[in-house]
Amino acid sequence: MAQRITIDPITRIEGHLRIDVEVDQGQVTKAWSSGQMWRGIEVILQGRDPRDAWAFTQRICGVCTTVHALASVRCVENALGLEIPMNAQYLRNIVMSLHALQDHIVHFYVLSALDWVDVVSALQADPAKTAALAASLSEWPNNSAKRFKAVQEQVKGIVDSGQLGPFASGYWGHPAMKLPPEANLMAVAHYLEALDYQRKASQALAIISGKNPHIQNVVVGGVTTALNPDSSTALNMERLYWIKQLTEEVRGFIQQVYLPDVAAVGALYADWLPYGAGVTNYLAVPDMVLDTKSTKFDLPGGTIVDGDLSTVTSIDSFNDTAFRDGVAENISRAWYKGDWTRHPYEEDTVPDYSEFDADGKYTWMKAPRFNGRPMQVGPLAQLMVGYAQGHSEIVKNVDQALGLVGSVAGVTLGPEVLHSTLGRHVARAVRASMLADLTLKHWDLLVDNIGRGDLEIFEEPVFPQGEQRGFGIHEAPRGALSHWIVIQDGKIKNYQCVVPSTWNAGPRDEKDQPGPYEASLVGNPIADAEQPLEVLRTIHSFDPCIACAVHLLDPEGRETIRVKAV
Repeated sequence: MAQRITIDPITRIEGHLRIDVEVDQGQVTKAWSSGQMWRGIEVILQGRDPRDAWAFTQRICGVCTTVHALASVRCVENALGLEIPMNAQYLRNIVMSLHALQDHIVHFYVLSALDWVDVVSALQADPAKTAALAASLSEWPNNSAKRFKAVQEQVKGIVDSGQLGPFASGYWGHPAMKLPPEANLMAVAHYLEALDYQRKASQALAIISGKNPHIQNVVVGGVTTALNPDSSTALNMERLYWIKQLTEEVRGFIQQVYLPDVAAVGALYADWLPYGAGVTNYLAVPDMVLDTKSTKFDLPGGTIVDGDLSTVTSIDSFNDTAFRDGVAENISRAWYKGDWTRHPYEEDTVPDYSEFDADGKYTWMKAPRFNGRPMQVGPLAQLMVGYAQGHSEIVKNVDQALGLVGSVAGVTLGPEVLHSTLGRHVARAVRASMLADLTLKHWDLLVDNIGRGDLEIFEEPVFPQGEQRGFGIHEAPRGALSHWIVIQDGKIKNYQCVVPSTWNAGPRDEKDQPGPYEASLVGNPIADAEQPLEVLRTIHSFDPCIACAVHLLDPEGRETIRVKAV
């Protein structure tokens, strides 16, 4: 007899997400993903100056802040046909990648590692054996027996105090936890280090963008970051080298700790490689811009259908008409007025709440579709698209990561194993490693440009009478993000955000096609219905950020947490 499990809210994410699953004979047979709040930013923007939209859209979320600023200014620039000075492109690229580095580190260690790492088990580890395990993965200087012993004492002190802090409410001792004590101790030590290195990335981002979260240096037409190598009040060489030093430190942690840790978890949980694929249609957009017209990039974009790499297509510019014309959203299962599928330019956002109805409307999230198909977005999508296109850096980095996982597991692995819960973690770590290198590359490009005497950072926008339409795309940490604007006589007539967590967490559509979250849970094992750890593993692998995905929160009567098996 099938059981129904409701997890509300999903924790260790941003926002309010409810997941329902039906379980039969220890396996998920059906799932529902429900965003549980509505923001209404699109409605707030109507009638405003398009140049102000980026400051409002950043406030959709306190996590995905830079991403909405970038997508917003790009959509206005696209509507106006505006070219962006090269310095502004490089500065935006550095901002984008520094934000992503911080975000990817936090996602693995703080938000999802505890799905795989049994913190309490670390108390039984041998620090010397832990050091040997860590040394087999990388040459990170902090991987010493002395360091692991000190961390073990810290954990013991926390456990003995009864105040578990960030380690409270974990499923310690769960039958699905399979790491040996030494791997658990290594991961806990690196969890604590990760807190320092994500801070370094945030610090570098704040130096270049004024503050973080909610950056201050982007504007329609470029950036406001004044460049002057000789001025103490501008972005000068001293500050630029400070950014470079912090980035190099973060890169060391990512390439010598984060990536090896993910490889170790993937290898030691090899039995999880078959789970969590779900939707294997992939969508990524290009980014890390290399020209003023936004037609050349260091990160590729494109689509793949049904996991078949031979179906890959390219998205080649910020004006790509195939992308522009292929996106639509459906609200047949979402709490908005109507029952339609529309292009973002033609959408409205009129809330119409009713109770959760598994056979009707059950979420605040719309269902985005690309040419009628649900699409998975995120680091995995970008790496699969790049791999299929033969993108040299992606092919090299993916093959190296799979080789590292395979060496620990004692098997040979191909890119097909990435269609999985663990594959999303590997892809995110690989992307972080690549972005660390690209941050330094674009730092060099910026400094070289400044050295040639180019200090240009801004192109004045001009708003003509009549209507203009534009879209702005950005490959955010969680995947393909797009903002869509209709401008009428210099004011915002319509504005829509189609965001990564809507692509992934969106509901079924009018054809009953499930979204990626829902599809990825089907087939997952469930060892204990009262402790549905396996559901969290797969959902966390997408790095949910639901504030972006659901476009006010009524707290009356809302439970703090509910895990229900019936």
